[in-house]
Amino acid sequence: MTVVEYEKRGHVALITLNRPEARNALSPEVMVRLARAWDEVEADDDVRVAVVTGTGPVFCSGADLARLIPLTTRARQPEDEFDEAVLADKKLGDRAILRRSELSKPVIAAINGSAIAGGMEFVQGTDIRVAAPGAKFGVQEVKWALFPAGGSSVRLPVQLPYAKAMELLLTGDLVTADEALDLGFINYVVPDDEVIPRAMEIADKIAANGPVAVKAIRASVKACLGLPEGEALSVEAELAAPVFRTRDAVEGPKAFLEKRTPQFEGR
Repeated sequence: MTVVEYEKRGHVALITLNRPEARNALSPEVMVRLARAWDEVEADDDVRVAVVTGTGPVFCSGADLARLIPLTTRARQPEDEFDEAVLADKKLGDRAILRRSELSKPVIAAINGSAIAGGMEFVQGTDIRVAAPGAKFGVQEVKWALFPAGGSSVRLPVQLPYAKAMELLLTGDLVTADEALDLGFINYVVPDDEVIPRAMEIADKIAANGPVAVKAIRASVKACLGLPEGEALSVEAELAAPVFRTRDAVEGPKAFLEKRTPQFEGR
């Protein structure tokens, strides 16, 4: 067993943080293996959606304060290949927790437990979120005079009402799964044993759709956030046009008229 497990289930990649003894904290090895997992998702044309989850009672507690932070601040020297990889690639951490990512495919978070600090920022990089009832969410860096530099000051005011985002950012307080649901930060709260099945159910629905259309829609949403409407509509048009020239765009309406399930090729 490795600290990050990778499994394919049909057109869905299931990625599992597997350090329950360390609350799935982001060690150098976890960061490297996460970045490699996302690279594999992107490179595999057969994978159309990814689901990320954790083992144990915590989804992710954020950066490993004993391993990752001392390494990045140079308080400790590199000790293995994972330490060396983190220091050699300044963009690796951003790719690992989806802060800055070239990933073109949707990611669903199956949040088995609390997502705190960097774990919360990891969730912010996903597209759809299913959580267990006991999960809590928050960025607590400010309590320790630190900056939540995984994207929270940029993403939270977009993903939450502004005033609530500011409250969480400046107090470091946590919200429950039900509160996160009410705020629209997550999509569903389900019993513990239904978190992964529900996430996989959603992933399978997405994977059954036209892969090129899914990628283009996701790319348009991300590219247009914050743009003036006229500029955003131009970006949307540029991303939409190639979709209509695909073989899948012929197959979809044809299957509808023939009252059968479409067979999409992703081209």
